[in-house]
Amino acid sequence: MSINPPFTYAPTRQRAHPRWVTPVLVVACVACYLWLMLIAPAPRDAMLGEWGTVPAHLFQRGQFWREGLWLRPLTSLFMHADWLHLVGNMLFLVIFGLPAERALGSRRFLFLFLVGGAFANLVGAWTLSGQLRPIIGCSGAVSATLGAYLALFPRARLGLVLPLGLYFQFIRVPAALLIGMWVLLQLLFTWAGPGFGAVVWWAHLAGFGFGIVFALVSRGAVERRLRRQSD
Repeated sequence: MSINPPFTYAPTRQRAHPRWVTPVLVVACVACYLWLMLIAPAPRDAMLGEWGTVPAHLFQRGQFWREGLWLRPLTSLFMHADWLHLVGNMLFLVIFGLPAERALGSRRFLFLFLVGGAFANLVGAWTLSGQLRPIIGCSGAVSATLGAYLALFPRARLGLVLPLGLYFQFIRVPAALLIGMWVLLQLLFTWAGPGFGAVVWWAHLAGFGFGIVFALVSRGAVERRLRRQSD
């Protein structure tokens, strides 16, 4: 994967700060998943219902703050339904999270993941108000990472391996094209509804929009940080 950064800055001899947030988030999600898998099914379902984002509970009058339900959009980010759900989110988080964290800085990227993911879960819960099935997983937070990546690296190109018969062809495709196709699919799935699985498609779109806005608002701070590193 090659990246064309939107910022121009002079090379520096200073060692770049390590990107620690993305690996920590991956470890946290994997550890939480393994821990849940070691629990018996009945207690596991109870745990998901207790710490996941349950739309029917979230917007009960007066309960959001008093019952501590405001934490659920955050805690649910680290829970996943199955290993495919986990692996898919972690793969996208590593591919797009590492360059986004490098540009934004670790603390700002952590804010993007947590607040963007919580916002996405809230929007998803609002679209499913009355549902008792919990919303879990960090898909909304990963979508926020995708949005930030697109805003930060609009001209980036991603490497793809295409199977052509008995051979494989490596090509580079504009990231904006691939992400745009992903957004189009999310829009189509919101129209198709639950026929394509128990996925909160609106949470993906809300997280994606949050990431774009956050990256654009942060551009000035990112440029100042990169200039300080090059001094």
